[in-house]
Amino acid sequence: MEYKLTSEFKPTGDQPTAIAKLVEGVNNGEHAQVLLGATGTGKTFTMANVIAETGKPALVLCHNKTLAAQLYGEFKAFFPQNAVEYYISYYDYYQPEAYIASTDVFIEKDLAINAEIEKLRLHTTSTLLSGRRDVIVIASVSCIYGIGNPEEFAKNVIFLKPGMKYTRNNLLYQFVQILYSRTEVEFTRGSFRVKGDTVDVFPAYADYAIRLYFFGDEIESVHKIDPVSGKKLSDEPSGLALYPANLFVTGKETLNSAIKQIQDDMVQQHAYFEKEGRDSEAKRIMERTEFDLEMIRELGYCSGIENYSRYFDGRSPGSRPFCLLDYFPDDYLLVVDESHATMPQIRAMWGGDRSRKTALIEYGFRLPSALDNRPLTFNEFESMYRQAVFVSATPSDYELAQADGVVVEQIIRPTGLLDPEIDIRPSINQIDDLLDEVDNRVKMGDRVLVTTLTKRMAEELSKYMDRLGIKVEYVHSDVKTLDRVEILRKLRLGDIDVLIGVNLLREGLDLPEVSLVAILDADKEGFLRDQRSLIQTMGRAARNDKGKVIMYADRITGSMQRAIDETNRRRATQAAYNETHGITPRTVRKSHAEIMGQTDLADYRTIEAAGYGNLEADGVALAMAAEPVVAMMNKVELEKLIKTTEKQMEAAAKDLDFLTAARLRDELAALKGMLKNKRE
Repeated sequence: MEYKLTSEFKPTGDQPTAIAKLVEGVNNGEHAQVLLGATGTGKTFTMANVIAETGKPALVLCHNKTLAAQLYGEFKAFFPQNAVEYYISYYDYYQPEAYIASTDVFIEKDLAINAEIEKLRLHTTSTLLSGRRDVIVIASVSCIYGIGNPEEFAKNVIFLKPGMKYTRNNLLYQFVQILYSRTEVEFTRGSFRVKGDTVDVFPAYADYAIRLYFFGDEIESVHKIDPVSGKKLSDEPSGLALYPANLFVTGKETLNSAIKQIQDDMVQQHAYFEKEGRDSEAKRIMERTEFDLEMIRELGYCSGIENYSRYFDGRSPGSRPFCLLDYFPDDYLLVVDESHATMPQIRAMWGGDRSRKTALIEYGFRLPSALDNRPLTFNEFESMYRQAVFVSATPSDYELAQADGVVVEQIIRPTGLLDPEIDIRPSINQIDDLLDEVDNRVKMGDRVLVTTLTKRMAEELSKYMDRLGIKVEYVHSDVKTLDRVEILRKLRLGDIDVLIGVNLLREGLDLPEVSLVAILDADKEGFLRDQRSLIQTMGRAARNDKGKVIMYADRITGSMQRAIDETNRRRATQAAYNETHGITPRTVRKSHAEIMGQTDLADYRTIEAAGYGNLEADGVALAMAAEPVVAMMNKVELEKLIKTTEKQMEAAAKDLDFLTAARLRDELAALKGMLKNKRE
């Protein structure tokens, strides 16, 4: 099936040129290309067009779950008829096992798996192995971590088609072999049930169940059914494929072979510790490994079974693990979003994992094979793609080198907004000068961002401005995530006028109300004041038609000069385009309701502080609870509204519409608080 891109917009500005160049590069077999896209220029839409025109399966890689969820929603909207998949770490919480030798403390592994994300991961691998070409996978860097052998996974697929000869018991045995469990009570994903000649199986990766009708030893018909009501959804005369319920599925022969190899390595490691005179380590490795082997024999798995993955995969010591990239066809297209942050993260994964496991092996908590359960090294990752497009507003030297310095630019914004003007001022009396600028911007009704080099300076400057009567807050890594969301909301609504921070380079920081960015100590070279960081920071003022940046510095460093030159170059190009096409730059400001909607995650903290029962606490109430119609509802009407809101929240969560689900969750808590007050 071909890609079908759906959008009410057409490529504008320099998007058509960028799309054409990237498509040409992909079709010509270019190994790597760079899309230098300024903030707000529609880079995601450009990449959607490139994927649609080249027709290749695509992996869109980003460096955090939040960004992955945002991209997943955007690509789902662009390609509603194609397979857009979501692959991130399925842990809501994960504490890996570790041993701290200096304090003799062993930390047991602790985790909480998100069943919905686990389903999506399985759906991703199943779709990739189905042979479809119209597949776009949005993934975090968890895609470079080890999973099961794709060949073993594919070998365990069961095809169910009307007319096939199967004794019912043999088929049920095959279900168990691919890790489905029989149930007579709760019919959940990864389980099957039997009633006479009818067998229902609930795929671990789907929202539907499969119903099989037997006539003797033959499958008479195959249907998709609703797993809750049992209602038939569709007839499947051509049959369906049932994929394993777990990525680490293993055949019986492989399992027995692995157990033997684990035993041999355990004996060898035990002998090594005894030879070294380390009796406690020898005893520990023997006890822990024998316990794991007993669990594997009885249940087919054990806690930490991933540490034995090399044996199950049939890999030699030191060889790389299988990962999601192995499930893609050889000609897939890799798109690395925010590549300046994503690529260094990939490079760092292997080292951190290895240092932790080395201590576990050294002190007898794990066999040496645990080292082979790991993320890919950077070189291994590089060897696993033929073509890549690196997307960033500030591509690093690595991406530029990979593309041989050839860069496709996209710096024209549909709104006509220009990169900000830059003013350099001496650092002497910088605070007094800054206060004058803040006063001017506040009188204009705009907001100000100030970046400092240290947390302490951010806090002290905030206290100083507060004493002068300026509405100010600070934000840095010690401020909780939900508190940061609320602070940004306050800034946008005008409850505060100045926001001070150490690092305001967060992706997705959309603040059109900010017309001034002040960078203190801009001439102090380092990570926060290098060329890329300065460009990213200055970009925060690029969403306002009066955008301006003031750098306080006593000298112009190389990083400053390069950042200034690049920003001025972009600004000149944007201004020339506007003049040619008669475009007047305009700030896209949001209404009060739109800002509340975009930042409603902050309401969670507000409700928590209010204790649900006092929604008017501190003069802050949810807009939902303040609605006159809701306030006038009786108990019965409120209960009905609560049930409706619950259903809407669950549906939004199922569709991975996280913002809507969060808003509905907060509304639900507010409604329950109102109902409780009415009862009292």
